Amino acid sequence: MNIVVLVKQVPDTWAERKLRDDDKTLDRDSGDAVINEIDEYAVEEALRIAEAHGGETTVLSMGPPRAIETIRKALAMGVDKAVHLTDEALHGSCAPQTSLALATVLGTLDYDLVICGSEAVDARMSAMGSLLAERLGVPQLTGARKVVIAGSTVRIERQTDNGYEVVEAALPAVVSVVEKINDPRYPSFKGIMAAKKKPLTTLSVAEAGLDPGTVGLANATSEVLDFTPRPPRQAGQVVKDEGDGGVKLAEYLISQKII
Repeated sequence: MNIVVLVKQVPDTWAERKLRDDDKTLDRDSGDAVINEIDEYAVEEALRIAEAHGGETTVLSMGPPRAIETIRKALAMGVDKAVHLTDEALHGSCAPQTSLALATVLGTLDYDLVICGSEAVDARMSAMGSLLAERLGVPQLTGARKVVIAGSTVRIERQTDNGYEVVEAALPAVVSVVEKINDPRYPSFKGIMAAKKKPLTTLSVAEAGLDPGTVGLANATSEVLDFTPRPPRQAGQVVKDEGDGGVKLAEYLISQKII
C-alpha cells in the first residue's frame, strides 16, 4: 500500500493576511505560515493506514521554498519521504493549474491511494480532491470521516449535514478527509530529528515535465482585478435608553436597512 498525502502551507489564521499590491495575489511573506490544519488529519490518516496495511507514505507539496517547513512537519509526524514542487513560474497558479501540476507529479509516483484535506483555509474551495481525481482518471471519495481499506477496495463514511453516506471504490483512488476523522499525533523529538535525514526530492517546473505556459498567474483561469483594504474599525454608536430605547433601536435598524 503506497500512499501519497498532499499538504499545503497557508498563512496562519491568527495573522493578518494581505494581498500584494503588484499582482494582487496573496502575500505569503507578510505573516507567519503554517501547515493547513485539515492536512494534518490527512497525514495522520495516511500513517494509520500504512501502519495497518504496510507500505510507504510520501508527502507531496507545491509551494514556495519556505513550504519546506510544512513538509518537514509531515516527515516528523512519520511520513517516509517527500516531494516538493517549487518554482517561481508556479506563482499565482489557480486551482485548475495547481491540480494539473500536482497530477503531473503524481503521475511519476507509485501510489495506491492519494489523501488530502477537504479544504485549505486560505481559499476554502474544497475542490482539489475532485480536480485531481478527474485529471488522474481515478475515483474520488470526498468528505471522509472514516476510511477502511479492504483488499483492493477503499470504503469511506462521507460526512453530510444529516449524518453520513457509505461510499466505496476500487483502488487507486483519491480521498479527501474532514477534521472528524482522527486526532493527529504530535511530532516527537525523535521524529523531528529523523525528519532531517528522510529523502526529499525538490522539483522545478521543468524537472516535473510541466509546460510553463500551463501554470502561473499569466495563464490562470481566474484573477483578482482589484481590492480595497478593510477600513479601520470605528467606535460604535451608543444609544441611551430613556424610555424610548426600543424606538431608537428600531430606527437605527431601519436606517441600516436591516429591517
